[in-house]
Amino acid sequence: MVQPEKHQRMKAIEINDLYYAYHDGRYALRGVNLSVMAGEKVALVGPNGAGKSTLLLHLNGILRGNGTVRIMGEEVCGSNLPRIRARVGLVFQDPDDQLFSPTVFDDVAFGPLYAGLPEHEVRDRVARALAQVGMEDYAERISHHLSLGEKKRAAIACVLSMEPAILALDEPTGGLDPRARRRLIEFLRQLPQTILCATHDMPLVAEVFPRMVILDEGRVVADGPTHKLLSDASLLEAHGLEQPFMQAFICDVPAW
Repeated sequence: MVQPEKHQRMKAIEINDLYYAYHDGRYALRGVNLSVMAGEKVALVGPNGAGKSTLLLHLNGILRGNGTVRIMGEEVCGSNLPRIRARVGLVFQDPDDQLFSPTVFDDVAFGPLYAGLPEHEVRDRVARALAQVGMEDYAERISHHLSLGEKKRAAIACVLSMEPAILALDEPTGGLDPRARRRLIEFLRQLPQTILCATHDMPLVAEVFPRMVILDEGRVVADGPTHKLLSDASLLEAHGLEQPFMQAFICDVPAW
C-alpha cells in the first residue's frame, strides 16, 4: 500500500523551466517552475487554455516538452517511464477515456494485470480500490451503463489499483450533479496521496486543497495558501477566476 508519510520531506513533483509548444507553434507552457512536496494537495487553476491539462500530461511522460520534470527525484525520460507511470496516477477529465473493458472489475484490474501481478494480488487490489471509492458492489456492473459520477469514481479506482504515490486529476468534478460532487469531494479529502488537481471548481479548491497555483497563458502567475489567494478578488478576476461563495461550504470545513 502507498505510505506517503515515509516521504513527507521529499519533493514528489519538481518541474523546472518547462516549455511546451503545439505543432502550430503556439506555446501552451512558458517556463513553468513548480514543486510539490510529498503528501501535499495542490489545486492548479486558471482559465481555459491556460495549460493546466498540458502540464498534467507531462507528469508521466505522455507529453514531453523542453525543461525538466522529476517525480520522486527521478527525471521523466524514456528509461524511467515505467517507474514514473507506476508512481503517477493520471485521471482524465472524461472517464470514458479510461473505461473500455466490459465490466468495472475488468477496468480496475487492467493496470495490475498488465503489470504482471499474480491473480490473488490483482483481486486484492481491485477490492481495495473499489472500497476506497465506495463501489464495492459495482464490480460486475457494465462500465458504460454507469452514471457520470459513478464513471468518475470508477476511473479513479482504476488509478488507485496501481497504488500510485501521486494523483494527477483533471477537472474531477466537471459535469457532476450536487450529490455526486459532494461524495467525490469527501473522498478526495481522505486520500493520503500527493494530489495535483486541475480544476475550475473554486469551492472544491477551498474545501480540499490548502495550496493553490494559478496558471495563465502557460505561466505560473501566483502560488500560495488557498485562503490567501481566494481572498484576493482582483487577482482572481485578472486571471478569469471567481471567488467561491464562502457560505456554500463554511459549515463543512474546519477553520483555516
